[in-house]
Amino acid sequence: MPKTLVPVILCGGSGSRLWPMSRKLLPKQFLPLVTEHTLLQDTVLRLHGLEGFGAPVLVVNHEHRFFAAEQLQAVRGVPRSILLEPVGRNTAPAVAAAALHVASEDPDAVLLVLPSDHLIGDVAAFHRAARQAMEVAAQGFLVAFGVTPTQPATGFGYIEAGKPIPPGDGVFRIRRFVEKPSRESAQAFLAQGGYLWNAGMFAFTAARFLEELGRYRPDILAAAKAALHDAARDLDFLRLGEAAFAACPPDSVDYAVMERTDRGAVVRADMRWSDVGSWSALWETAPKDAAQNVTRGDVWLHDAARCYVRADGRHVSVLGAQDLVIVETDDAVLVASRERAQDVREVVERLDRQHRKEHVSHTRVYRPWGYYETVDAGERFQVKRLMVKPGHALSLQLHRRRAEHWVVVSGRASVTRGAETMTLEENQSTYIPVGTRHRLQNAGDEPLYLIEVQSGSYLGEDDIERFEDRYGRK
Repeated sequence: MPKTLVPVILCGGSGSRLWPMSRKLLPKQFLPLVTEHTLLQDTVLRLHGLEGFGAPVLVVNHEHRFFAAEQLQAVRGVPRSILLEPVGRNTAPAVAAAALHVASEDPDAVLLVLPSDHLIGDVAAFHRAARQAMEVAAQGFLVAFGVTPTQPATGFGYIEAGKPIPPGDGVFRIRRFVEKPSRESAQAFLAQGGYLWNAGMFAFTAARFLEELGRYRPDILAAAKAALHDAARDLDFLRLGEAAFAACPPDSVDYAVMERTDRGAVVRADMRWSDVGSWSALWETAPKDAAQNVTRGDVWLHDAARCYVRADGRHVSVLGAQDLVIVETDDAVLVASRERAQDVREVVERLDRQHRKEHVSHTRVYRPWGYYETVDAGERFQVKRLMVKPGHALSLQLHRRRAEHWVVVSGRASVTRGAETMTLEENQSTYIPVGTRHRLQNAGDEPLYLIEVQSGSYLGEDDIERFEDRYGRK
């Protein structure tokens, strides 16, 4: 077993097929869709017990950096580094940046590349496959993880296994990749045998991956090097150079390297895997009642069969329905045939074309200091409920086009308003005029809750000028 094993967890992706739960500002990897933990947390937790693994490197979109850090901290995960992508450029540039970062200290380290948003039901089988993959990777191979198909799925890529690699216990040379075949081809693959689903997980040494990337996609390698050279520390994060990374051509690890290299291998990993790519995938993997229904939240079913029903806040009753997906949130409801669950992204695209907000964020919007949620809104006014975590504070800021009224519901607030500083207790309030510098801070040991009433000619979140900010957002 190699001495240094570095998990590289890829936290990009929008998860648009899991709308309305997954949204641009809170995508599926940061949601508790399967267990009480988020998919990212489950990814980190399943590494426990894997011999020799070190602290992980996370590659995260800069908009989601505080989610990643807080969720890791909540399960006592300590990252080796958190690399921030200024824009999404698919998996090859992300892995290249992580490999370069690790290789600067240990080029022979074996990277275990994992998506942050997959489900693995058999952790012991995952550990066995990971150990095999790491041993083969240490011999200079680039190893993909393959899953024995259970149905002729057309939404996955396939890997045709070639000759066994000694000792031949489920590890093979890669003969070829097949991208999302037709149903007829997928049925033929199952009948023939020797084909595996491509799970999008990999193992290779940092040096070997960079060598192969330089051979087949030197443009990506050069851009990743430039982005890492221009990287800057931002609190606990390493922010990749924006211009260099944005100029990097987008491509996947599969297309850029795995489908071209002559050192490709695949390890068979029958670990009850799912890419959690749609609501129907969650229905397939979840425990079901006698009528094959899956429910989460406050749900009542009668004469319903083979449905997936999730209530996020309100009660949902379903009567006489079959083969439906029903997902309720506080600002949107999805009702779809399970057979059409893959097409939910069309709803998201339509919302985007109409410049709506329901695909961008929930009514509760998380910030590094806590969250706010919209309670009511109308012409020239907006009402929000804020929660500020103990020890945290909003930035010192001002607004040019709106005034704010704050009413403390519970907790103790320290308020800066112009040159004045005051402490507000429960049921006390203050007024922030237009153009006044102000700051809100939790001065107690419990969460601070307050109601904020905004009024003015423009109420957008971009009407903000920051002067001081402990989260690096100035």
